[in-house]
Amino acid sequence: MTRPVDSGVILLARLALAVLFLWGGVMKLLGYAGFVGYLQSKGVPLVQIAAPIATAVEVLGGIFLVVGFRIRALGLFMAVYTIATAVLGHDFWNITDAALQRDMIIHFWKNVGIAGGFLLLFVTGAGRFSIDGARAPRGGLGSSL
Repeated sequence: MTRPVDSGVILLARLALAVLFLWGGVMKLLGYAGFVGYLQSKGVPLVQIAAPIATAVEVLGGIFLVVGFRIRALGLFMAVYTIATAVLGHDFWNITDAALQRDMIIHFWKNVGIAGGFLLLFVTGAGRFSIDGARAPRGGLGSSL
């Protein structure tokens, strides 16, 4: 059983992660051509498929984080997605400009930290203040795979 304070902290963590992904997803939608160009410049394969999938993952993932839907499965999925975006999008090992490389290193490790937050959600579940919590039997963490 989770204490209300635990569920409140889990809710805050979900919202903090959701803001990042909702913002990113909306910005990808608003500047879609630029996002596709960025993916092409990074050599991402099948950009015409990858771009809409990445945009949908960020928008839908953000929404699911806010409402607390399927958080354990989402946490694991988003951890893998965030590491993949770190490797594909923040490939500091390929950058020769020192200032740009430093920026990419920061973004790479930021993504690793975010993935850690998602792994914690995989372990804790959504908490009581969520769709998962409302659907769970009383006394559980409020989520299942």
